[in-house]
Amino acid sequence: MEVLAALNLGDIAQVFSKMGMFPVFDVAYYIVSILYLKYEPGSVEVSRRSPVASWLCAMLYCFGSYILADIMLGSSPVDYFQHNSHILLASAVWYLIFYCPLNLFYKCVAFLPVKLVLVALKEVVRTRKIAAGVHHAHHAYHHGVFIMVIVGYVKGSGVALISNFEQLLRGVWRPDTNEILNMSFPTKASLYGAILFTLQEAHWLPVSKSTLILIFTLFMATSKVVMTARHSHGSPFALIESWVCHLLFGSPLGGSDEDHHHPPAAVPASPLKTKEELSEGARKRKAKKAE
Repeated sequence: MEVLAALNLGDIAQVFSKMGMFPVFDVAYYIVSILYLKYEPGSVEVSRRSPVASWLCAMLYCFGSYILADIMLGSSPVDYFQHNSHILLASAVWYLIFYCPLNLFYKCVAFLPVKLVLVALKEVVRTRKIAAGVHHAHHAYHHGVFIMVIVGYVKGSGVALISNFEQLLRGVWRPDTNEILNMSFPTKASLYGAILFTLQEAHWLPVSKSTLILIFTLFMATSKVVMTARHSHGSPFALIESWVCHLLFGSPLGGSDEDHHHPPAAVPASPLKTKEELSEGARKRKAKKAE
């Protein structure tokens, strides 16, 4: 405790929790989200054939969590589109990633050192969205603990949860990629984070919200950066989950963990591979064949 006091962790957490997300962190969130969209099979073809459909898919990748949370809380699903600056910023990122001459912007943001920074910044936004979702649900349903968890969960992983609807916009339908059936690491982490922030909001967790935001952000950013840098497709929760599932539900040990980006149909995928990595690999193989 003396070490924490010497580091002024409380003051650091307060400053960090009040840090504005717009525009730097939000831009990073939009870039990584739309970058993953471009990894999707057929997304480039859709952008050439129907820019409107491509733009709608990009908006779902950027704002799907807000849309789904608004629907759950009885608000209009188009409420977030009143924030013109965010919509214009996300639209500019979409245009640069898909239509920039010579793919220069895409090549820059997909460059691994740059991508690692962007991924870390995106996790900062994810944590804030989870905390904000729990707080919003707490005001609407003061004693609705489960509602707070669900809304926080949706705010953190709503994009993955509505991925099947986004697939329809791209002319693809893969019900086997349902995020509830194959929960990715970000989706699982969002659920666990929503539970922690709900406990904190209900005063059942003896820690301040700002400290929890700082700790959970560090965990998420570190995990995603390490996984991206090492091209790892596992999950920090895999070992614990396998034992818990074996104990409570009788499932075998060593359960798999899939990310929400599914593998291309032509490639026999390992259950430990993430969809964005497999999709990116498929794009690179196509490029080599074309050469």
